[in-house]
Amino acid sequence: MPALTSAPPTETTLSNDTDGTYLRQAIAWSCTARARGNRPFGAVVIGAGGELLAEAYCNTTETGDCTGHAETNAVRQLSPRVGRDTLARATLYSSAEPCVMCAGAIFWSGIGRVVFGIDAVRLRVFRGERAEQRDAELSCRDVFAASPHPIECIGPTLIDEASVPHIGFWKT
Repeated sequence: MPALTSAPPTETTLSNDTDGTYLRQAIAWSCTARARGNRPFGAVVIGAGGELLAEAYCNTTETGDCTGHAETNAVRQLSPRVGRDTLARATLYSSAEPCVMCAGAIFWSGIGRVVFGIDAVRLRVFRGERAEQRDAELSCRDVFAASPHPIECIGPTLIDEASVPHIGFWKT
């Protein structure tokens, strides 16, 4: 399995303004997370008709729950109140590339599409080499590729905007 230590992936250009709008909402949630003392990650789930299904931020510092990542928190809001047929047509917008745990939660939820901001390779530059800030070097795309149902993945995109909440956060 390829590691993510190579050069950062090329930025993806969004094909519509709607994706940009919702990804910016996820980025705004990442700013909220940081302002509350948490790691700066946010997520928004939007249904096929444009309805807001869930929105969340990383709350690991506030709760002490190591699984309190933004995407996982959003998925918890969805299940069991939103049906799998709705989720198959939904998009999860994440301020950053979902980690392995979050990619697994997205897979298990049945969400059919993911759009993310900053990628894991660029995020590692912000995080540095501190052991408690390192992640599993596996792309969400690898997790999604193992899925028996399709999960479209778009990103990295809006990298400069998605990077802002990380500036000065990780090395303090």
